[in-house]
Amino acid sequence: MQGVELIKLKGISLKVHPSWVFILIVFTRISQAQFSRIFTDQFPAWQAWGVGFLTSACFFLSVLLRELGNSFIALNEGVKVHDITLFSLGGIKRVDKQCSTPMGSLRIAIAGPLINIAIGILCLSCAQIVDSSNLIFLNLLSQVGVINFLLALFNLLPGLPLDGGVILKSIVWHFTGSQRKGHRAANASGRFFSLIVIFLGGLIAFAVKGGFVLGFCLIVIGWFGLSSSRSQDQIIVLQQALYDLSVKDASRKRFRVLEHNQSLKALSELRLSSQSENGDPQLVLLCNLGRWTGYITDKLLMDVPAEDWDQYLLSEYSQPLTDLPSISEKRPLWYAVLELERVKGESLLVLNPAGLPSGTIDRVDLSEVVLKKLGFNLPRAFLDLARKNNIYPLGISLFKIVEGMIDSGLIPKSELDKVTK
Repeated sequence: MQGVELIKLKGISLKVHPSWVFILIVFTRISQAQFSRIFTDQFPAWQAWGVGFLTSACFFLSVLLRELGNSFIALNEGVKVHDITLFSLGGIKRVDKQCSTPMGSLRIAIAGPLINIAIGILCLSCAQIVDSSNLIFLNLLSQVGVINFLLALFNLLPGLPLDGGVILKSIVWHFTGSQRKGHRAANASGRFFSLIVIFLGGLIAFAVKGGFVLGFCLIVIGWFGLSSSRSQDQIIVLQQALYDLSVKDASRKRFRVLEHNQSLKALSELRLSSQSENGDPQLVLLCNLGRWTGYITDKLLMDVPAEDWDQYLLSEYSQPLTDLPSISEKRPLWYAVLELERVKGESLLVLNPAGLPSGTIDRVDLSEVVLKKLGFNLPRAFLDLARKNNIYPLGISLFKIVEGMIDSGLIPKSELDKVTK
């Protein structure tokens, strides 16, 4: 998320998103209206607006302090925090990876609510000892204290991506040893509480006089919670598929075979026939009496005049199979994602346990098999277009998902080291 940098603290860039200015104005107006209702005609309008602005500023300062608290604990757990951005819905951190241990994740998540509770206790305690005649300062302390308690309570709701959801995920992760089970538990809890919030919102909106606005806001919050939970579930399914499935499950025999002693004209005829079938420019491998000898590319058809195609053999232009980026069919799918990104190629040659070609795999093959786990069967024309452009269908970057799996420890470093050697 882009924002304007204000300051750097311990290497963490503190930024403000433009949407924060809008919500600051809205919150100032709400606080001013609340102050005016309580102290009708006791103070001039400019003081009411001043208190509203200070209340809003203190609210966002509280958000910033909670995010800093999270960040400092994260740094202590070995997680580098790049920046914190204040935006319309609060604050968001950008980190280089997720914490790879359940207890570390728990300590990071619980820091934010504890800071809000501490600020709330401090403000309400000061409100008890401040001179009761100083109504403006008393009101400011009380509002900021209550807001921090509400902020802590809201963030402790056990649903991702709130701190309460991370806490629940970390506890389940710690006792089961499975981060995925922790994710599922937090998502299930989040769905349950989102439905409760939607129900309460509907009850308030239609059964309580003057409660339509509040009820509508609760319905929207609950709906966003359900949507977030659904998205998290889909990501978990994708991660599980990338981890459990092997290259063999996604590879397709998308290559053609020619005998190495055939002429260049045979390649031209093969290309014409394949284009008339599906337009898919497939890899062409060469063999000699059942033994693989190499591969060829279409470039030679452009280098050699068409009238000379009958005079030259394919073997004269053969290139070693070892020059092609390849992968074992036993490798997990997440490793194929990393390899495709590393070689920047359109596909990988898939090798069987004997080291012989058995198929190919590309970004579309990967996407097709994992999306089926979500119940998506994309149209063939849609897949062919994505393959032509060498992209993942639907804009889903499996590489980003695999990066997240590595950062969060879903792919253990020992396993990563083992397959990359």
